[in-house]
Amino acid sequence: MKILLLHQHFKTPQSGGAIRSYYLAKALVDSGHQVAVISVHNEKEYRQENLEGIDVHYLPVAYDNRFRFYARSWSFVKYIFGSIQLAGKFKDFDYCYAISVPLTIGIAAIRIKSRYKIPFLFEVGDLWPEAPIQMGFVNNYLLKKLLYGLEKFIYLRAKSIVALSPAITSDIEKKVPQQRVITIPNMADTDFYRPEFKKAALEEKYHVKGKFVVSYIGALGIANGLDFFLECARASQKSDLPVHFLLCGDGAMLDHLTRTKIQLQLNNLSIIPFQDREGVREVMNVTDASFICYKPVPVLETGSPNKFFDALAAGKVIVINFGGWIQTEIEEHHCGFHIHSNRPTDFVNKIHVVLQDKTRLEEMKKASRLLAEKKYSRKLLSEAFVALFSR
Repeated sequence: MKILLLHQHFKTPQSGGAIRSYYLAKALVDSGHQVAVISVHNEKEYRQENLEGIDVHYLPVAYDNRFRFYARSWSFVKYIFGSIQLAGKFKDFDYCYAISVPLTIGIAAIRIKSRYKIPFLFEVGDLWPEAPIQMGFVNNYLLKKLLYGLEKFIYLRAKSIVALSPAITSDIEKKVPQQRVITIPNMADTDFYRPEFKKAALEEKYHVKGKFVVSYIGALGIANGLDFFLECARASQKSDLPVHFLLCGDGAMLDHLTRTKIQLQLNNLSIIPFQDREGVREVMNVTDASFICYKPVPVLETGSPNKFFDALAAGKVIVINFGGWIQTEIEEHHCGFHIHSNRPTDFVNKIHVVLQDKTRLEEMKKASRLLAEKKYSRKLLSEAFVALFSR
């Protein structure tokens, strides 16, 4: 089949960041399908490239995690018009696969369906508009009504919907019970990320020799609530724990977090620049526990963060400060623990238990890897994704 993939934030292993859409496109190509991707880049000219059989088209639409709400919205609007126009090159394609965020990608998919007669499947990675509404970015009553209406309008016009978590699936099924919703979460690349012995050279590079290392790897955005991560580092330093914290990534809160680290005199925390996939694997090598952090906002508990699945594949202890389906998962499979989102001392108490019990620590790491292999491996979920089109 010929499949058009719409994803404004398409990333590659070389560029780093969330590469789910690359995994999906690669799975389709490896299964014999023809795939074209419409994405964006921050350059001034349109560009096209072939990436391992994936035909990628980059529209010149600027976007940055540091953009404020309205700047982001304008970027989303420009992508809608650009992708609809460019889709005219793919009139003979069989399906369109539209990946949100943002929700507005559905407008492009609907227009492509009506203009070029290409049916679309709609992927929901975060619940929009619920997320920006609960985060306080959208307060106008009429705008809320409009966005909720748009959400349902898109859902009803999709051939089927792919949700990235059981919680998202449940939410969508309540809104459009007549629609078909399939859960395909983010993937654990169990071939690329593996449990490894710590390399002495990397311990020296990151100055963590002899330390228990807790890492946060990912977006440094407002939603991630990373002031709490720094507070956990502060509480650990006061308790004189042999724990070192690594904060790795980029985003709107980077400068704020850097200033806060200096103000709090956190000698047990290092900030590492954004890394490509090879760089992330290096950080994972010296990591014992992977910290996944969000602000205490209910809708953020429904997501499917890439960093969770990477950490499972690498066999790391999972530490989270939010509830929801991921808390249930790590507690049922004994591969991590939950800490109260407003109590850094809760982290200190629970990590202290792990530090004292090496057997339990190793069991938790093995449980993470086993969960990745049995339930979330890239191979298993890629097969489930490709099967959508054969149906």
